[in-house]
Amino acid sequence: MPTSLYQYTCVTDGETAISALQSASTLSKSRIKDAMNKGAVWLQRGAKNRRLRRATAPLQSGDRLSLYHDPEVLALTPAIPELLSDEKHYSIWVKPAGLLAQGTREGDHCSLLRQAELQLHRDVFLVHRLDREVVGLMLIAHTPKAAAAFSSLFARDESQRNPQNSKLGKYYLAQVMGQAPSSGEITLPVEGKPALTYFKCLSYDPQSNASMLEVELITGRKHQIRRHLAESGWPVLGDPAYGENNRDNRGLQLYATGLEFTCPLTQKARSYRFTP
Repeated sequence: MPTSLYQYTCVTDGETAISALQSASTLSKSRIKDAMNKGAVWLQRGAKNRRLRRATAPLQSGDRLSLYHDPEVLALTPAIPELLSDEKHYSIWVKPAGLLAQGTREGDHCSLLRQAELQLHRDVFLVHRLDREVVGLMLIAHTPKAAAAFSSLFARDESQRNPQNSKLGKYYLAQVMGQAPSSGEITLPVEGKPALTYFKCLSYDPQSNASMLEVELITGRKHQIRRHLAESGWPVLGDPAYGENNRDNRGLQLYATGLEFTCPLTQKARSYRFTP
């Protein structure tokens, strides 16, 4: 079912969001409140555009409301992430498969960012991403200062990084089809940009013709590990987008298992691990 877009431009100060959306749509008050609570309503005021969740929020003349109503999205039940470590200014989570890093315009209740906000009752800021299908470690910032510091750390172009001097390590486990070599590096460009992936083969099972790899992600291009391994001849099992004959009923066999960094706020070495 396609998304239905309902919009309303306020002409009188003091109108409430719920009454405005009722007049602009065919939806009941309860369905509008549900959509607002799940992040499907946006308020544009001047140059700023943000999600609006409070049904009784008073509007100002010129405000523009947009409700992106997708019943299938709103009916989804979010998987619940695990809080691994709360460091006050930031927190470390184990994101389950099926949970987005952040929401879409149709809602954010099935996102790690929103679930962390609901659990901790704190501001949340996205620092980096994991693919929806990937299980594993993600860091969320809770202050603007922490968000800026960690975003800078994660966004650095490390294509020429010296591993001995690195302040950031991102580690994964990947079960792949085929027999991979004992270790190596993959330098194939991703979308025309330099990309670097290190890997080490932990085991090989000849019966299933599958290898278990420990992967260190150096650069952070879109789907880099999945693309690099598939293009090298060892696609990740269960990957719906890359590789051939690598379907797996368990889902994508890629896990973000380790984060190591020098904290940009305290300059202390930090290490977090997750075992699938």
